[in-house]
Amino acid sequence: QAVVIFMTAYADTDKAVRAIKAGATDFIPKPWEKEKLLATLSSGMKLRRSRTEINLLKEQVEVLSNATAGGSEEIIIGDSPVMQQVFSTVEKLRDTDANILILGENGTGKDVIARMLYRNSPRYGKPFVTIDLGSIPEQLFESELFGYEKGAFTDARKAKAGRMEVATGGTLFLDEIGNLSLPMQSKLLTAIEKRQISRLGSTQSVPIDVRLICATNADIRAMVDEGNFRQDLLYRINTIEIHIPPLRERGNDVILLAEFFLERYARKYKKEMHGLTREAKNKLLKYNWPGNVRELQHTIERAVILGDGSLLKPENFLFHSSVRQKKEEEVLNLELLERQAVEKAMRLSEGNITRAAEYLGITRFALYRKLEKLGL
Repeated sequence: QAVVIFMTAYADTDKAVRAIKAGATDFIPKPWEKEKLLATLSSGMKLRRSRTEINLLKEQVEVLSNATAGGSEEIIIGDSPVMQQVFSTVEKLRDTDANILILGENGTGKDVIARMLYRNSPRYGKPFVTIDLGSIPEQLFESELFGYEKGAFTDARKAKAGRMEVATGGTLFLDEIGNLSLPMQSKLLTAIEKRQISRLGSTQSVPIDVRLICATNADIRAMVDEGNFRQDLLYRINTIEIHIPPLRERGNDVILLAEFFLERYARKYKKEMHGLTREAKNKLLKYNWPGNVRELQHTIERAVILGDGSLLKPENFLFHSSVRQKKEEEVLNLELLERQAVEKAMRLSEGNITRAAEYLGITRFALYRKLEKLGL
């Protein structure tokens, strides 16, 4: 990739032609004219920079192509108050460039919210580069993030730009940042603060301009207290925090999502399925969903593949009791069980008395009495 300028005191046309054919960009005979020499070297440096920019643009185009390939953009569905709050926060961030930290359990859709933030940002149309820190071995993290020069290590057969360099001008999404080791946290912090990086095997700094969106399912503040996550890095990445609620706290969103996935997979597998029975809906609402939206998606896909008829029924869904559910089942105190049932029904119905009474299998009047008795 070097720009070569050929120089000799034994200049002739044949040598010049051979030099250019061999890959030289210019030919200077001795003795040289100072102005011509400086102009030639200046042109060579500009050409080198242009080649570097072209290579980076090629990698950015590849990233953009991969991001848009394979179908339509993911969407996130929810009418529950907790999700409306999330959507409101995303809307408020539309014209900002602030770094965002997304918190939530596995399977809640943190990556979908990250893409939603990207699509609603001034950097939309520029690269959206993702690194799943949970799947990259620690020894490869530095080369993935910062890139490397040819020969920097055994398998570095050619130079490669890192994800941070490729994301310049756009957005870098660091998924599961809680998995990052302390030494790597330090290097990431330095890059963010200096807004520049150096490829492995290089002594030159490369300026970067990225918006950071990070996500984790870990209790990151507890990690800070325990000394497992740098407090100064936390301050850098969470100008704004967004908490994604677990599916069990989203009430009737379970049904909205189930119907959305049902339509998608019925079309994919060419099944004439149009909905769920009331009993099936109740079964979905009563389940705890430890795997959140991702588990619901897989559950509906499996039910569509194995199911028959136009409607999905309760028997189409087979759930494995979670540890949490087993613990709840071990509670035998009737008053406590009644309280838990009423509280859960009110949570799932988002305070709708009629719907909560249906979940409990009692009348609205009976539910009012229980609420009064339990002081709810």
